[in-house]
Amino acid sequence: MTHLGPQLETKGCDMKNLSCAAITLAFLGLAVSGANAFTARDGSRVNPVSDAVFEVIPAPGGLGRNYWCAAGDYAQRALKAPWEAQIYISRSRGASETTNRRSAVQFTLQPRLAGSPEKGIYSNVNALRRGDNMRVRNAFNLCNQLPVGF
Repeated sequence: MTHLGPQLETKGCDMKNLSCAAITLAFLGLAVSGANAFTARDGSRVNPVSDAVFEVIPAPGGLGRNYWCAAGDYAQRALKAPWEAQIYISRSRGASETTNRRSAVQFTLQPRLAGSPEKGIYSNVNALRRGDNMRVRNAFNLCNQLPVGF
């Protein structure tokens, strides 16, 4: 019995270390997968789709201003875009490519990826159509608006 005791203890220790390693790797995986995620000032999530395109996923019921606010916040804080740079919608509202959410809009700072529209073109902040664009500053300023009916 004395002989089996240390073997079991060693086996238990190995299993414990294996479990610790597995848990550590799991947390590392979560940290790496969430490393590219960005939370905008209004709580919307922003995820890169490619080097030039990013996707805004607002809280359920998000309005146009939530999409633009998050895009402006991400462009300024994460991408270090100047306040006068233009943000363009490269893909209208649709299913998210980076999450399982049904509503997301993709943005870019490159006009050719949005169909090369004229600067400052959007009919309505809630329209969210491909090619709609505004300055980073104007989009970011939508973060400071109070909700309708407040």
